[in-house]
Amino acid sequence: MLNIHNLSVSFGGTYLFEEVTFRLGAGDRVGLVGKNGAGKSTMLKILSGDIKPDSGVIATEKEVRIGFLRQDIDFIPGRTVLDEAYQAFVDIKQVEAKIDDINHQLATRTDYESDSYSKLIEDLGDYTHRYEILGGYNYVGDTEKILLGLGFKREDFDKLTDTFSGGWRMRIELAKLLLQANDVLLLDEPTNHLDIESIIWLESFLKTYPGVVVIVSHDKMFLDNVTNRTIEISLGKAYDFAKPYSEYLILRQEIREKQLATQKNQQKSIEHTEKLIEKFRAKASKASMAQSLIKKLDKVERIEVDEDDNSVMSISFPVSQTPGRVVVEAEHVTKSYGNKLIFKDLNLLVERGSKIAFVGQNGQGKSTFIKAIVNEIDYTGTIKLGHNVQLGYFAQSQAEYLDGEITLLETMENAATDTNRMKVRDMLGAFLFRGDDVEKKVKVLSGGERNRLALCKLLLQPINVLVMDEPTNHLDIKSKNVLKAALQKYEGTLLIVSHDRDFLQGMSNIVYEFKDHKIREYLGDINFYLEQRNMQNMREVEKRDVVAPAAKQEKPKPQNAEEQKKAKALQNKLSKIESQIQQVENEIKKDDRALAEHPEKLMADPSFFTAYEQKKKELDSLMQEWEVVQEEIENA
Repeated sequence: MLNIHNLSVSFGGTYLFEEVTFRLGAGDRVGLVGKNGAGKSTMLKILSGDIKPDSGVIATEKEVRIGFLRQDIDFIPGRTVLDEAYQAFVDIKQVEAKIDDINHQLATRTDYESDSYSKLIEDLGDYTHRYEILGGYNYVGDTEKILLGLGFKREDFDKLTDTFSGGWRMRIELAKLLLQANDVLLLDEPTNHLDIESIIWLESFLKTYPGVVVIVSHDKMFLDNVTNRTIEISLGKAYDFAKPYSEYLILRQEIREKQLATQKNQQKSIEHTEKLIEKFRAKASKASMAQSLIKKLDKVERIEVDEDDNSVMSISFPVSQTPGRVVVEAEHVTKSYGNKLIFKDLNLLVERGSKIAFVGQNGQGKSTFIKAIVNEIDYTGTIKLGHNVQLGYFAQSQAEYLDGEITLLETMENAATDTNRMKVRDMLGAFLFRGDDVEKKVKVLSGGERNRLALCKLLLQPINVLVMDEPTNHLDIKSKNVLKAALQKYEGTLLIVSHDRDFLQGMSNIVYEFKDHKIREYLGDINFYLEQRNMQNMREVEKRDVVAPAAKQEKPKPQNAEEQKKAKALQNKLSKIESQIQQVENEIKKDDRALAEHPEKLMADPSFFTAYEQKKKELDSLMQEWEVVQEEIENA
């Protein structure tokens, strides 16, 4: 389908990759791997046609359809989840609109005997046939099936896309790609925003995908389960083997060892020949033999060993001081956003030295509970930190809190204390930011490099309890392995949210699953948790939870199109109000923090309190509006 020949791309005179050649054919499921900054995302953009290479050719078969899951997406406001997902069916929707138009004309016109009326009937037959060929009678069911597989619930289908977080919007975009029946799928970090169940579903879908799939991912287990081929970009070259990632690593190491052994033997032969040349040169009678050996040596093709980029960050998390036996105690913790209950009456006791993993589908409250522990959000109930507890918090969007306009060195120096300010260059070097790299502005870093910087910055503070929300997002596989090893050696207490099964393996001794507003404890690591779920047929239970209501629910439907339209508008309005409530609550929380940190400064600023009171009034007004709309929906 795609032939890539002698592809080269350079930035600032330095080649990202040079004269790379490979071919992609039907059935290829390729894992495109490499370190952060190696050029993986750039390669996807070239294959999709988003950017042009400096040199080289990409040849495609006729009418090849390429779908690209980008990291940055932009939806048109006002569309529901279903409306946006249906954008995958451009041809079907066009034919559907034409059929509706013809049906309307047939119903309203009275010139039944005219040629034009007969032509309409003929056109209707043609369009209906084309509609059937395009899959028009199946697209609604296919859309719902894929949205459910990616973690949406049926009640989410009619909500506006702008009421969802970036991770859920990425799922909608992924659903559109999977529905389009593209010949080539280019997926850039597709699992970053998926929970474990959705990842398993996506694996199953991609395994049977008939076209080409090219995946940039740092999820080793996902690559092993889906791909049948690995292309690694390293130091400007591409290494291509028909093996999934783990098998490829073994095979490449074996090849490199053979290359080293062969190179060593060749070098011995060359050295022996060079000694003979020097020996024969000294004798006139042997001069012709010396010349012959020189010519022979010139013809020898020197064996080269594939270069390997083995640079990895050096990381360890020292324990600042020993805390009390109980480090976190949560009792009856409840959190809602508007009328949406996240969790209710959660009780949790975390003892010193525990290694705890929080898992579950997105939206079940894992990150929300973490934010409650570090006191980033309001909640009801109590959360107490134990004696001498010093929290270190790595947020899921930690990299977004970094100031893009300052340098890496300034970022570290601004966060440093008098005791560690002199160490910041050494710390940056340990995280692979060396030499002139420290003078780069943060905004030019890749996602993985920003995460590395955020981890480095975290080490500037004293810590004995680490709280980490998706710390591996955007990290390359080698960096993830280093982080995992550091966390396994960490002697303090660890609370971690992650969807990366490989990363979690052997990491925790307790797993808490967030589901249906509650938590459930599993005394073991992620493998034990998954085994327990399989034994209890939890996946099947979840499928029934999703599918059964469709058959049983039988919600009273509006009697006509006008009432149906009104009900949908009310639901969309409610979702929008809930989103506004959350936004204003966050702004008030931010003001409360600012007031606590700089009371004297803000007390002298009357405009601050005017704006503060206005936000509180706006929140009260929104809550009243929410109650009115909710009552209208219930009455309807």
